[in-house]
Amino acid sequence: MTDSIAIEDRSGHRVRVTVGGRVNLIGDHVDYMGGPVLPMAIDLGTTIEAEVGGKAVELISTAHPGAVRFPLPVTDGTRAPGWARYPVAVAAELHASAGLRGTVSTTLPTGAGLSSSAALEVAVAMSLGAVGSPDDLAHLCQRAEHRATGVPSGIMDQLSIIAGHDNHATLIDCATLDIRAVVVPPEAAVWVVHSGDSRQLGSTEYAQRREQAEQAAAIVGALPTADANATEAIADPVLRRRARHVRSESGRVLAAADALEAGDLATVGRLMSESHRSLRDDYEVSTPALDALVERLTAMDGVFGARLTGAGFGGCVVALASPEVHLDEGWRVRPSEGVRLEVDPD
Repeated sequence: MTDSIAIEDRSGHRVRVTVGGRVNLIGDHVDYMGGPVLPMAIDLGTTIEAEVGGKAVELISTAHPGAVRFPLPVTDGTRAPGWARYPVAVAAELHASAGLRGTVSTTLPTGAGLSSSAALEVAVAMSLGAVGSPDDLAHLCQRAEHRATGVPSGIMDQLSIIAGHDNHATLIDCATLDIRAVVVPPEAAVWVVHSGDSRQLGSTEYAQRREQAEQAAAIVGALPTADANATEAIADPVLRRRARHVRSESGRVLAAADALEAGDLATVGRLMSESHRSLRDDYEVSTPALDALVERLTAMDGVFGARLTGAGFGGCVVALASPEVHLDEGWRVRPSEGVRLEVDPD
């Protein structure tokens, strides 16, 4: 696919872009294998307020030390430390030539599995004037993520944010990028709780897990639709477990989307808990802290189910509960419009 991205000239204007994070209700480690996922953009996010113009990008963050400043256009030799690598990577992929000067603020915790990096990438791209279809914008920001981190992540984070709508989750077929908005009923309270284990994907075994899944797919074909008997016949026990997770998780996602639309929260919760066990046992991306948190949350009255969310190796747990449940930790998040852009004369 060739992206069709244009850059809108907003020189001399002020922009305010707010981009939500995302929580994945179910369907982790299947996006890069072409499986279905069920994330939702949330009402925690990242905001850039900036003046557009000039030949450099200058940003300061209220959450991170150090200012970001680099000239445009970005050359292949441009390098940046810390959070600066994301704006640099976006500008490089966009071939941006008009700069901006402004401030980045966020309500998203970093290293929590809520796509803080994807939110920043989308916010920078929109601030620099990127215009295109949701698919094209998501691919642009996915490439920027790869450039910035070296992690071969899927497209779920960026696309679920860009395509997010109020009061809806987004069912994405990552093989075709077909999207179906799924109503999140008012009786569904979604909580996100941090396990206390922070992580950076570049220092985890994420790339190894993807490679193992691809090795399994080379044996039995596309894992999301693979025959169960074929995956269980894979000789290598590690590859067999990886294939089992992708196949079974893909089925759980589709069942959960239907159950959520029907308001059957008990079934959604059960599928979420099954998903966590699969991520823990078959994909081996959980941690003792995540497991303990899932166990504690699912033991509470009014909690239908819980699971790690995101890539694992630390980060957060997402729990589905009745509205009467009030936790003294974490955040209750709501399905939200993923991107809000305001452009004003300077």
